[in-house]
Amino acid sequence: MKVFLSPPVMNDDVERRLVAEAFDSGYIAPCGPMVDLLEKEAADCFGFRKTLATASGTLALDLLARALEIRTGDKIIVSDLTFIGSLGAFVTMGAEPVFVDSDPQTWCMDPQLLEVALQRYPQAKAVIVTDLYGQSCDIDALASVCKTYGTKLIVDAAESVGATYRGRASGKGAWAAIYSFNGNKIITTGGGGMLLSDDEALVALCRKLSAQAREAYPWYEHCRVGTQGRMSNIAAAIGVGQLRHLTDALRDKAAVWAAWQARLADRPWAAMMPTAAYGVPNRWLTVVTLQGIDPVKAVEALAAAGIEARPLWKPMHLQPVFQTCDAVLSGISDELFRCGLCLPSGRNLRPETMDEILQIMDSLC
Repeated sequence: MKVFLSPPVMNDDVERRLVAEAFDSGYIAPCGPMVDLLEKEAADCFGFRKTLATASGTLALDLLARALEIRTGDKIIVSDLTFIGSLGAFVTMGAEPVFVDSDPQTWCMDPQLLEVALQRYPQAKAVIVTDLYGQSCDIDALASVCKTYGTKLIVDAAESVGATYRGRASGKGAWAAIYSFNGNKIITTGGGGMLLSDDEALVALCRKLSAQAREAYPWYEHCRVGTQGRMSNIAAAIGVGQLRHLTDALRDKAAVWAAWQARLADRPWAAMMPTAAYGVPNRWLTVVTLQGIDPVKAVEALAAAGIEARPLWKPMHLQPVFQTCDAVLSGISDELFRCGLCLPSGRNLRPETMDEILQIMDSLC
């Protein structure tokens, strides 16, 4: 049986019952009572005034780009070490990204380098910061810099659902945050995501935009272009069940991370991702930097044994599509990509599988 990086875990007694309720309600397509329930329970759980369940985390970012009315030539400032989904919607609408390197103590965007970027581009329409591998960015420091320049701060918290920053949910304190409920995340709706904000007018606008920006007329009247972005009632039913077991997921992920920490303590070839003092990560993935082992060769060797592993995100400034974009760099993202590896981190990862992975890794030294 293949070992996946971060497979989903279903709570059959809960999710099946809620999905059956969704079928019985007659609401199958986007919108419905389960969508309303998921949004309410998520707002209560994470402490945001308003939430909007979306078809994906990427779609939530698309709605924010539409809300900001991104136009060709607008500058956005983005984490360099991230997945392209963090900025894809903005770039598609014509934005020009400026990449900012990582803080070595958190691997998330460096607030001091953000200051440099905003000094260079004070007219930037937004700063999009990515929480990496389950760890929150330094929201307060980043928000302080953004406030000085009057720039909107968006946190791509796709990977950090359930993590906390100074006792607050990941993303809390930004203008807006997005979560992902993709199949490999700590909780899932099979896909899907969420937009979260304390700006009630923003969420109301994004809700309208997610329904093709239809105006309040008996016919279909449109003053601007929106999209179809709402989560289905069936997916939301799964999400309600998953959210109610978030504490279990966090406990299991922490246990897997601790087991890896114990096993790697005497391995000179591995150093674990640092944990920022300001928060508690959700431990979505266990990530290490390697000494004397090529991450690509490690991925290949593990794949030969039916085990999925992954290099770290390739920095955006190294991506061919962004070769002409400006960047404020320190070399941290480059170094992390050169030596970083994401290890299997599933909630049900067995000790014997971990030992097998270590045997393979040891053989590569």
